[in-house]
Amino acid sequence: MDNRLGEMEIFTRVAALGSFSAAARQLGQTPSAVSRAITRLEERLRVRLLVRSTRSLTPTPEGEAYLAEARQMLDRLAEMEDRIGQRGQTPRGPLRVSSTVGFGTLVVLPLVPAFLRTCPDVQLDLTLSDAVVDLWQERTDLALRSGRLKSSSLTARRIATMRRVVVAAPEYLARRGVPQRPADLEGHDALLYNFQPPEWMFHAGGNALRQPVRGPFAASDGTILRQACLAGLGLMRTGDTVVAADLLDGRLVEVLADYAPPEPETLHAVYAGHPHLALRIRAFVDFLAAHVPGGHTAQQAQPSAPQKLRRSDTG
Repeated sequence: MDNRLGEMEIFTRVAALGSFSAAARQLGQTPSAVSRAITRLEERLRVRLLVRSTRSLTPTPEGEAYLAEARQMLDRLAEMEDRIGQRGQTPRGPLRVSSTVGFGTLVVLPLVPAFLRTCPDVQLDLTLSDAVVDLWQERTDLALRSGRLKSSSLTARRIATMRRVVVAAPEYLARRGVPQRPADLEGHDALLYNFQPPEWMFHAGGNALRQPVRGPFAASDGTILRQACLAGLGLMRTGDTVVAADLLDGRLVEVLADYAPPEPETLHAVYAGHPHLALRIRAFVDFLAAHVPGGHTAQQAQPSAPQKLRRSDTG
């Protein structure tokens, strides 16, 4: 009798660690036994799952697809054994989360100690990036992203809402003047994300307005742009959660508030949806919904969940 689940577990360990030897040590097997298991799996599927080199092992596109399905199946198996074995609903295992830099730094990181005290068997791996993340390609369980979401195989859970604001340091406004309408930005310096088009969205007369902007500085990290804004380098458009303390203390000033979008943006937890969502993912999403300032509890979020996204719509 073949041992397909055993080979599946071996493959996920090898893919995660990039090494037969490292996977063998974790599984209590020899490297040759691990290598033979991968060979049997590839022969049965008639496809190469790993690219082997002298330094590392990397999943092929077929290996990435198999890895995503295998992780879900192993998660469902672990949860089934928890229920039948009456060991309780205990979240456990590695949890890979991606968040925008500003929200992750100012909101998520302060909540991490309390979450890990609540779920001590979860190993949280947090990546902060303002670039769009492909959950499959980046081997990520959950992404925290804002903005309008489109329909697809991914599921989105509403976590919190925030306003998009345009801000500047008082020193910059004293030197360059205060813009009164979006068209005035043509004479100002904008601080830009280097992965987004150079335009900002406003509303005027009930209609959406795209305003081209330009400036001397761009970055991929919202916290870097915030520091440049505090230094008086230009105007920044960001979520109010990123600059809430700066606005309160007067280090930054909001401008063009009358042209802000009438409805706040929604921040979502985005993940691969399936009937048996891993407990570690569900626990983290529920924890954020209950503890993020201005967030939505599980009961409040239920009417808007789940939404479906396209695979690429994680930003």
